[in-house]
Amino acid sequence: MPMMGPAAETPDAYIAALSGWQRARCTMMRAAIMGAAPFDETIKWTNLVFMANGPCILIRAEEQRVLLGFWRGKRLRALDPRIKASGKYELGNLVMTEATELTAEQVGRLAAEACRLNIELGNPAARA
Repeated sequence: MPMMGPAAETPDAYIAALSGWQRARCTMMRAAIMGAAPFDETIKWTNLVFMANGPCILIRAEEQRVLLGFWRGKRLRALDPRIKASGKYELGNLVMTEATELTAEQVGRLAAEACRLNIELGNPAARA
């Protein structure tokens, strides 16, 4: 797998294309995200993307790592300081390897807050 997720037309196909620790991690994160708030789930930019008043969260499995990305990630660093700023807007990513410890509860808290921020602040993809 290159520096992008597997080619997939649906979220289920995305997960099915993974194996090993990445499949287990992405399955856990997907369930935690969907249980945290009323997200619409889709494939965009070869990533598993969760929409709530615009793009909110993404999961991207790469060859040696998995990214949990947030469009408003810079605002979520108080909940998890491992989230690193990415890009010139509010993007932030939690980069994981097999050894990274992450629970469904942690993912759920981040997802719920990410959704709340999108509802409160508006679509992060709509630039003023």
